[in-house]
Amino acid sequence: MENFDDELKELFSYIDQYKPLDTKLDTELKPFIPDYIPAVGDIDAFIKIPRCDNKIDTLGLTCIDEPSGKQSDPSVLDLHLRAITKSTVDTELKVRSLNSEDIKEDPKLIDTWTSNIDELHESKPRPNVIYTRRMPDIEDLMQVWPSEIEDELNNIELPSADLDLPLIDYIHLLLVLLDIPISSDNSKVNELNRETENLRSTIESLHVMFTLYSEFKNSQHFKAMKHIN
Repeated sequence: MENFDDELKELFSYIDQYKPLDTKLDTELKPFIPDYIPAVGDIDAFIKIPRCDNKIDTLGLTCIDEPSGKQSDPSVLDLHLRAITKSTVDTELKVRSLNSEDIKEDPKLIDTWTSNIDELHESKPRPNVIYTRRMPDIEDLMQVWPSEIEDELNNIELPSADLDLPLIDYIHLLLVLLDIPISSDNSKVNELNRETENLRSTIESLHVMFTLYSEFKNSQHFKAMKHIN
């Protein structure tokens, strides 16, 4: 303080003289309505099994360690697991029933059940088909054609169902256009079984064609293009 001039010493004296004023603020009561309920079950007691790699487990600190607010229906989950595992075990299936009183209070229960069943059918894996010969992969058939071929297809008219051809010949024509094999030359097949073998081969090729059509129909890319157009 001895090195300071009189003006600075006077400023320091104001520090001791200053006394803050107690200001009373008016309190406004506002109701708090949360958008969601953060706690689904009991409060997390942080009683957890340590990780096997001895690392610090931040579950409950960085993210809530609680069940999801939208619980799965046990009956739908059981049907989904049966479809995935293709289980044929003869076990009793417990189906949850909807009480009339619950439906009156919440009519959306029926819509939730039907939407869950629709999602189950959409996610149900397709049955495996074992072909008698090697078929091209669906991903290979879905590859983009060369630009020259696409330009030619835009300039020509593809054969329609009105074409004067027998059904079997029209099927073979479509399979050839899609580069799907129809039949393989097998000299060991005699004349009596050749017709049956060709019919089986055509059916297998048709299965590949319809599988290809289903993949294109369910493709997110083509769905987006359809909405744009």
